[in-house]
Amino acid sequence: SGVVGSGLAILSRYPIVSAFFHAWSVNGYIHRIQHGDWFGGKGVGLAKISVNDQLVHVYAAHLHAEYNRQCDDYMAHRVIQAYDTAQFIESTRGNSVLQILAGDLNTEPGDLAYRVLLTSSNLKDSYDRKLPGTSLCTNECESNSYTDATAAKQNPNGKRIDYVLYRIGDHYEGRLLEHRLPLPKRVPGQSFSYSDHEAVYAKLILKRSSSSSTIHNLIACSSGKTKDEDGCEWDSRQETQREAVLALRESVTICSESLKQLESHRRSYTLMAIGVIIVLINLLELQAPYGLKIAFLVLKFLLCAVIIFFVVMATIWNVMEKHGILAGKLSMEIALKGYSLEGSAAGGSAGGTG
Repeated sequence: SGVVGSGLAILSRYPIVSAFFHAWSVNGYIHRIQHGDWFGGKGVGLAKISVNDQLVHVYAAHLHAEYNRQCDDYMAHRVIQAYDTAQFIESTRGNSVLQILAGDLNTEPGDLAYRVLLTSSNLKDSYDRKLPGTSLCTNECESNSYTDATAAKQNPNGKRIDYVLYRIGDHYEGRLLEHRLPLPKRVPGQSFSYSDHEAVYAKLILKRSSSSSTIHNLIACSSGKTKDEDGCEWDSRQETQREAVLALRESVTICSESLKQLESHRRSYTLMAIGVIIVLINLLELQAPYGLKIAFLVLKFLLCAVIIFFVVMATIWNVMEKHGILAGKLSMEIALKGYSLEGSAAGGSAGGTG
């Protein structure tokens, strides 16, 4: 996808029966060449894999990078990408026994994009079900050869932005057996690491749940005799919905602020285009000094190019980004109304029971 490709890949020892790629509606800026996210044409990939005659849906994604945490110009883009991915995962659930999303999500635990993704898709972070001895750092780790010395000094613990998220299908139960960073700190015999990111390994075990075990789990959860979150999924659903509502409300606010900023950018680009047009008109009336005719001609061409850039950014690009963010915002608002209706129905049912 895009100009250089999204860089996503899914490798499997089991047969892949179908594959699909869903591109995101907002994906950074074409003129910020130094960042390059737009040229990747990013999105989320899906591979349906047949494992022992059961379908496992594996998703791969790489959300927009965070270049400046204090002044994040891409916050709205990344949040919409996260919500879009969550919707895609929910919509393609089908009859899969397991859904797995893995990749560099460029968002740390607790960040808005992280919360939106997990609460809207009902995915679980394999690190949250961690075993003793697992590591938090997957990027900018002090032990990684590619980590900048300044970044390592500012944050010796690094960041955790690479994940294996999962959701177990209906009529199945499972648990996490292992979560770890499988690769050594250096390539054997070399002085450099495999990548600037650490690989993440997670091992799950699944089995078909029987009606008796389901009833046993419900009784144990209601009595408080178990703290197994996977077994008490029904018990934690209301809490998950509350978290989803909070995350979506915050996301809608971010989108609204981004739309206001887009309108400000449109005005700025329009004014700059008018200003450069005035300069170009004045240059056209001037006679080029002796020996500078070619330089004047080149300058006029450059000014024309600048005018075209400003006009495109104020019109075509502005409208494209506006529509992408507005679509994401409206989708979130619809989801919030859905949660509100569910809450009203539950409240009415409880009132009727009482």
